[in-house]
Amino acid sequence: RRLSPPGAPRLALWGCCWLEMEPSGLMRVGILCLLVVPLCGLSPESESGERTWRFRRGSELAQAGCDLRDGGFDLAKVLGNNTHKCVFDDLSGSVSLSWIGDSTGVILVLTTFQVPLVIMSFGQSKLYRSEDYGKTFKDITDLINNTFIRTEFGMAIGPENSGKVILTGDRSGLYHGGKIFRSDDFAKNFILTEIPFHPLTQIVYHPQNSDFLLSLSTEGSLWVSKNFGAKWKEIHKNVCLAKWGSGTTIFFTTYLNGSCKADLGLLELKRTKDFGKSFKTIGTKIYSFGLGGRFLFASVMTEKGNTRRIHVSLDQGETWNMAQLPSVGQEQFYSILAANDDMVFMHVDEPGDTGHGTIYTSDDQGIIYSKSLERHFYTTTGGETDFTNVTSLRGTFITSVLSEDNSIQSVITFDQGGEWSRLRKPENARCDSTAKNKDKCSLHIHSTYSISQKLNVPMAPLSEPNAVGIVIAHGSVGDAISVMTPDVYISDDGGYTWARMLEGPHHYAILDSGGIIVAIEQTMQPVNVIKFSTDEGQCWYEYVFTKEPISFTGLASEPGAKSMNVSIWGFQESLLSRRWISYTIDFSELLSRECEEKDYTTWLAHSNNPNNPADGCVLGYKEEFRRLRKSSICQNGRDYVVSMVPSVCPCTLDDFLCDFGYYRPENESHCVEQPELKGHDLEFCRHGRQERLKTNGYRKIPGDKCVGGKHPDREETDLKKKCTSDYLNPSQLSASSSTTPVILAVIGLMLTTSVAGVVVIKKYVCGGRFLVHRYSVLQQHAEANGFEGVDTLDASGHASKTGYHDDSDEDLLE
Repeated sequence: RRLSPPGAPRLALWGCCWLEMEPSGLMRVGILCLLVVPLCGLSPESESGERTWRFRRGSELAQAGCDLRDGGFDLAKVLGNNTHKCVFDDLSGSVSLSWIGDSTGVILVLTTFQVPLVIMSFGQSKLYRSEDYGKTFKDITDLINNTFIRTEFGMAIGPENSGKVILTGDRSGLYHGGKIFRSDDFAKNFILTEIPFHPLTQIVYHPQNSDFLLSLSTEGSLWVSKNFGAKWKEIHKNVCLAKWGSGTTIFFTTYLNGSCKADLGLLELKRTKDFGKSFKTIGTKIYSFGLGGRFLFASVMTEKGNTRRIHVSLDQGETWNMAQLPSVGQEQFYSILAANDDMVFMHVDEPGDTGHGTIYTSDDQGIIYSKSLERHFYTTTGGETDFTNVTSLRGTFITSVLSEDNSIQSVITFDQGGEWSRLRKPENARCDSTAKNKDKCSLHIHSTYSISQKLNVPMAPLSEPNAVGIVIAHGSVGDAISVMTPDVYISDDGGYTWARMLEGPHHYAILDSGGIIVAIEQTMQPVNVIKFSTDEGQCWYEYVFTKEPISFTGLASEPGAKSMNVSIWGFQESLLSRRWISYTIDFSELLSRECEEKDYTTWLAHSNNPNNPADGCVLGYKEEFRRLRKSSICQNGRDYVVSMVPSVCPCTLDDFLCDFGYYRPENESHCVEQPELKGHDLEFCRHGRQERLKTNGYRKIPGDKCVGGKHPDREETDLKKKCTSDYLNPSQLSASSSTTPVILAVIGLMLTTSVAGVVVIKKYVCGGRFLVHRYSVLQQHAEANGFEGVDTLDASGHASKTGYHDDSDEDLLE
């Protein structure tokens, strides 16, 4: 049976067994919600079992070829001596974990128990700190005076290795202000600070300067601090959303008629460069705005008042150009799927409740867009899209399309949307019942939509920039995504080829820059076995980490995939109590040998046809990486840095996108003219005037580095006409000086429209090395009153050193 979107005719999932709990696993957002409590420390006795098993990929049978060359080590004994148990015995309904800094070993765990009452709420929080990657914890609740910390505020961790932490205390009742606890020494000490407002969402750091903070109050005022929260200043009232721009620039929208919702489409976009001493209105009739790479976007109501157009600025709002994209009505939306300094992926919803739209890719100015993918699956009911940035291979993205028969199918691009194709069928898998031809089918990836439909898919696809080429995902093999129980598949070349790695759904994590992969089976039964592989999923070993199985809730490993430690979280339940338990396993003693030069080999990325001289050429150049051999049993270590040697390629048609008015049919390399524009002059607006484009259908992909070779002709002719669609006329905008407010921000968010017309953040992630697990309950943050929270989009797919996180799915909904 195929997976279909809501409302699809005669494709209801009758008789299917759906997972009753919310998905769990290695997540960047969410809350661990169960009733429990912590008394942490190293277990005095070894809880681990005495056995390990080994089996080949896709097989449960032990294989002689999977012997781990460990110098005669007893695997169970070595791992048993490096398995650390921690028991949490406090009254806690949720658990949040946060890493402070890179490679510091410092983890904070905040447990929260909350009982909502009629006009206020009662709660209890406990705070624990680890300095050894979670092997032991110390109760430091006294440092915050046993204050209740609301789950929705979590822990605000400063960017980079600033060591800064902010906890927002609860102030229910008639208090005029709030209170926060600040630490600048990696949570060794906290300072209680009274603040003159109640934060609506988590306090937000400036991406480069952790002393600069922004916060939106429950009354809609924007507050700013320049000394790490010691003193605050209100800089503007009636603020809906704000974002940090470059330097000290802050962008924000304001309302005039009582609320953000009432003024949606009539908001003003303002900018301050001096922390609120002066302001400039840079846009009117604003529906929403966002930042992506060097682009500032605004969704602007047209003169008719019932449609919107995207406008883009490259100079922080001084001048605007209208993006050459279709306008959208009240029931449609735009969505920036990814953006970097070179280009933008933009989804434009189709009219009607179709559940799909078209992906367009921009030029390097963000103005001219070309069709990249039609029938892109993006639900209007829940706002889910499967668009995924494969961060382990440059230019690679995976997403889903909605076919004519309402089945959902996966497609992949390796050249930033220039060409999309099906995922190859894994050699060690057979086509399922959805395949019409049992010899010809493809792999289809389960992602955000499958998780939202509560299928037995515990995790979204996983890749890491420093684990080159590795992609792990749940999937099915056939003609479309199936609702049957998925298996776990792995690619070691960035998505060109795949293999079935594990049978059935699993939670998984990447350690030691890809040197170790760990997994735990998704099951309704208590677990006590973790699986691990040292050869990119070819051979697997099972280790019994405790004699007493636990109800498993998630895996936790330090973001960045460089750690050798993984924590298994769960709980044990008795007749009268339930308690959280974590087991942290350190693999460094098992792989004690540091990798040497002989352990590495050279790998050509994007290699698909070794006989072709252009093999490996993508976006104008080849990349040769130094990768760990699968047969090498050693440790990359925290100092491991991805080594790559680039070489420039001659230009071919693959280095060009289809120009404005053209598109590439699926599985074809040539661009053809869009039927609806055939025979029309191709005119577009730029810099307040209309220009005509003369083209043979191609334009060079932004960021492409090819030289020589084939260069299709392209010419732009200035017609010296005033654009009739320049809705953001600079002459209508004004500058002002005042001491009124602004709101939070962070680089790189995406635009889309919610059905209710309220601006909503789908994901809310704080800065630094923050990671919160989604266990039994997924809690969306920052949705109250239509205000937006904060997240960043590192659209290049690499962990940004100027941003916070690299989630590549939707960020800002318009």
